[in-house]
Amino acid sequence: MTVHRPHRHDSALKHASGQALYIDDMPEPAGTLHAALILSPIAAGRLRKLDLSPSAAAPDVVAVLGPADIPGKNDVAPVGQNEPLFATDQVSHAGQPLAMVVARTLDAARHAAERAIVDIEPGEPILDIETALEKKAYVQAPSTLQRGNVDVALKSAPHRLSAEFRVGGQEHFYLEGQIAFALPGEDGDIVVHSSTQHPTEVQHICAHLLGCDFNRITAVVRRLGGGFGGKESNASWVAGAAALAAHHTGQPVKLRLPREVDMIATGKRHPFLYRYTVGFDGEGRVLALDAMLAADAGWSLDLTPGVMARALCHTDNAYWIPHFRAVGYPCRTNKQSNTAFRGFGGPQGVVVMEDALDRIACHLGRDPDDVRALNFYGDGGKETPYGQTVDENHLPRVWAELRRDAEIDQRRAEIAAFNRTSPILKRGLSLFPLKFGISFNIPHMNQAGALVHVYTDGSIRLNHGGTEMGQGLFTKVAQVVAEVFKVDLDRVRASATSTGEVPNTSPTAASTGSDLNGWAAYEAANTIKQRMVAFAAEHFGTAPDDIEFADGNVRIAKPGSNQVLSFGELARLCHLGRVSLSSTGYYKTPKIHWDPVAMRGRPFFYYSFGAAAAEVAIDTLTGESRVLRADLVQDCGTSLNPAIDLGQIEGAFVQGQGWFTCEELWWDAKGLLRTVGPSTYKIPGSRDAPAIFNVKMLDNAPAAEATIFRSKAVGEPPLMLATAVWNALKDAIAATISEGSDGKAAVRLDAPATPERILAAVAQLKGAKTK
Repeated sequence: MTVHRPHRHDSALKHASGQALYIDDMPEPAGTLHAALILSPIAAGRLRKLDLSPSAAAPDVVAVLGPADIPGKNDVAPVGQNEPLFATDQVSHAGQPLAMVVARTLDAARHAAERAIVDIEPGEPILDIETALEKKAYVQAPSTLQRGNVDVALKSAPHRLSAEFRVGGQEHFYLEGQIAFALPGEDGDIVVHSSTQHPTEVQHICAHLLGCDFNRITAVVRRLGGGFGGKESNASWVAGAAALAAHHTGQPVKLRLPREVDMIATGKRHPFLYRYTVGFDGEGRVLALDAMLAADAGWSLDLTPGVMARALCHTDNAYWIPHFRAVGYPCRTNKQSNTAFRGFGGPQGVVVMEDALDRIACHLGRDPDDVRALNFYGDGGKETPYGQTVDENHLPRVWAELRRDAEIDQRRAEIAAFNRTSPILKRGLSLFPLKFGISFNIPHMNQAGALVHVYTDGSIRLNHGGTEMGQGLFTKVAQVVAEVFKVDLDRVRASATSTGEVPNTSPTAASTGSDLNGWAAYEAANTIKQRMVAFAAEHFGTAPDDIEFADGNVRIAKPGSNQVLSFGELARLCHLGRVSLSSTGYYKTPKIHWDPVAMRGRPFFYYSFGAAAAEVAIDTLTGESRVLRADLVQDCGTSLNPAIDLGQIEGAFVQGQGWFTCEELWWDAKGLLRTVGPSTYKIPGSRDAPAIFNVKMLDNAPAAEATIFRSKAVGEPPLMLATAVWNALKDAIAATISEGSDGKAAVRLDAPATPERILAAVAQLKGAKTK
């Protein structure tokens, strides 16, 4: 069996040896030009003058392009409209592209871009969520997800609590920055090599800008050096700019953003502000929740509608809430247009109930783990606020196995003893459960195509609409095809994703890459296999049921004898018999539906469950923190590739840990982003990973729905398991005013929990105790 085994990533050795080719490694044809952007230096205002003549006069400059040079429509919006490639009148954020220089060398382009004279009449920028709420500045109308009668339930609840907190954004910090390489061909055709998660959107945006049919543009992606959502929509306008330059010059053009420009010009994870009131009984059972979730969308719509919808649909997380209301405000600010990021609103949704349940436990003097378990979906209720039933609920089992394997009760006692004798260092331990929905929120995006060729030597070529960004998608889908034909994995070769081979693709996002493309590839391979079976049965005079594919061979059972051919031999016979050995495959996710106005339906094909326990230590003098240990249990169904999935779980958790602890984006009072590189923006390093890191995939838990070989998605859910770190930090802070780590004090801790915020939380807690 090829699936369910830990095969190595197809590019692992090339990654480690530097042989994997990324766009900037591609040989440059003679005459290749290089582009650089001219950006707005201020956050808001009216563009009075843009003098590009100094840039045009600079050495080696071939062209300087602005809004007037766009033959099609000056709009690169992935959703809706009115996101210009180059600003024309109003400037909406610092770092917004105004124009582009094309030169014979990269240095010449960048130096020339600095010569442009930009005159902007400053406006008054909106730089925070509170101001946007006050001014009712939104990128779309607020949306509400509700069930029951929240007001009556809150009024009658035995206990009520209200709180406010916030979480910050997060830079994607992919190792390969945004880059595109556009090569013009005959009759206006352009091939665009793009570091994108969404080749079809690249195709469409380029065509919109150039005013041509989609069939003139071919987007090609062999691999990305990381994406995490940051190359779902942002990569499209970068590719569009490169295509525009290639169109005007008739020469190949490469546009790559240096790290600082990348961070200044592109969107990030949405920061959120929360205000909520929760009603509950004396045991800690939640009766009602009334929550406000306000997102900093940045200056334009981008993918905010989907992010906000998913955040609202995950505000319940793993918990049954009889009376529920969550209102989402997508706030417009004069910052970069925030976009997709691993989790896509899910991480910002699940934190609400985590904060609420910690406060409930503090208020009642109960164990927060018990309060969490008390509120799980189950006998009390199984329907989410949006109307989907929580079936196949593995969470009780995941929770029990985590508590057992992580020795929670024993360690809590040890931590309490440590904290009693340690006045400076305090330790905390907390758990986090997760229910995460898998599918795109927009039903039509849940489809995929594939193309499979079998050659007469038995080798197989595979193409599909998914992109490989280090997550192992190409390997997993190749495993599916190898499993269909029962051949060794090395007989299947995946080729670069191309809109010229598989059209109309969905983005590789929402943890759906293997689910969608795996099934599409299966359908294509199985179509060919059935043709081969039918031919073999006729050719050898036997029944189709007597044809068996196994171990790279094909066995034909006939009365009194068996005949064995290699897979390649049968492929040759099929070709001689004029049997097509090529097929497309198509898959659309069944059962899902969604009403975005009523906020009701079944937006997810299935749920992924997980749980984590994190132990942390804080220094109460400096505010520094460390994650000492993390124990994770993740529901992967029956994993297609346990080795790759293990890496995804570990990497996602550490990325989530960075969001909760050290990755702080900071804008000055004028709206200029000042954290624009690794010297000022701190992603987790190898020494930040938990010293003890135990990861387990739930055994014997095949997906109940008809997923590909009963596997489940793994890209996004484990990132949210890092919420346990945030919970544990609050537990450690609470220990500063109590004898043990018993969680008896409610703590407000905004994320990221930097040393400054930890110190502030400790000071606030101690100050509250003295009042």
